[in-house]
Amino acid sequence: MSETSIGPVALTMGDPAGIGPDISLSVWAKRADRATPPFLYVGDPAVLAARAKLLGLTLPICETDCHGAVAAFRQALPVWPVRSPAPVVPGNPDAANASAVTDVIDTAVRLVLAGEASAIATNPIAKAVLYEAGFRFPGHTEYLADLAARATGVAALPVMMLAGPKLRAVPVTIHIPLKDVPAALTPELIYETCTITAADLRSRFGLPAPRLAIAGLNPHAGEGGALGREDDAVIRPVIDRLRAEGLDVVGPLPADTMFHDRARESYDVAICMYHDQALIPAKALGFDDSVNVTLGLPFIRTSPDHGTAFSLAGKGIAREESLLAALRLAEELARNAGRTKR
Repeated sequence: MSETSIGPVALTMGDPAGIGPDISLSVWAKRADRATPPFLYVGDPAVLAARAKLLGLTLPICETDCHGAVAAFRQALPVWPVRSPAPVVPGNPDAANASAVTDVIDTAVRLVLAGEASAIATNPIAKAVLYEAGFRFPGHTEYLADLAARATGVAALPVMMLAGPKLRAVPVTIHIPLKDVPAALTPELIYETCTITAADLRSRFGLPAPRLAIAGLNPHAGEGGALGREDDAVIRPVIDRLRAEGLDVVGPLPADTMFHDRARESYDVAICMYHDQALIPAKALGFDDSVNVTLGLPFIRTSPDHGTAFSLAGKGIAREESLLAALRLAEELARNAGRTKR
């Protein structure tokens, strides 16, 4: 991969009844004014054409591969076709189309691991719809990690990052009840999350010496044990280990003072102990332009920071800014990774 030669971003359709087709169409339609990086939409071209008609958009769609996508992107929306087996009605998800949703993800992973696509950007899926069809993974990210492990033979620990123009934030624990967080916060999980984050900041974000700020779990980072022992007993020893290995790490820090303007100037990423500790400041500081990035995979994966929004599908009111940000970041990370490999 070189500065002048880079494959397109493989953009998955997500759930075809959601807003994935809507925002993909909007991003391409506005490409000239926004310096949109070339992408190859992996999904059903018939669904895309029907959604464009519903939204009042007149635009050309062409079926092609990764090589053809870059050449065609200015003139037509390039699509790698994966047909949906059942009719698609905007706003009405159907488990009969679950196989197409997963086939699309499989295809995108194959393309990026083969070096034909530079990165993957994923439109949102509906886990409940996939579960109805027998999907056995907790979510999108875990499925991507399994595909990567099966293809490479190396197990991957995916790490979630919310990346925006004002803040990068990583939750150590993600979609678990708050009452379960203390037990889930093992020293090894905190350590692996931090080292994976630092490695990707170096290799993909272009930061040779990343600075990590690690939040405490309890108010005031435990107040010396008065408000909880996890900060001193679990988190602090990990920080000592990371420092001994040469990482620039501070903490555990009180989370209520980590996210103001001056504090954010002192670090490159905030490592947070649970979902809302990371996502509340990330979304408050960049709701429309924050991107969900999965670290720790053997390929680059970004995603808009929202769900399928079935109630908005086909109505022309879904906002495409987060998808555009995801595509731009995917291309930027791919270029950075190319420089690092050279």
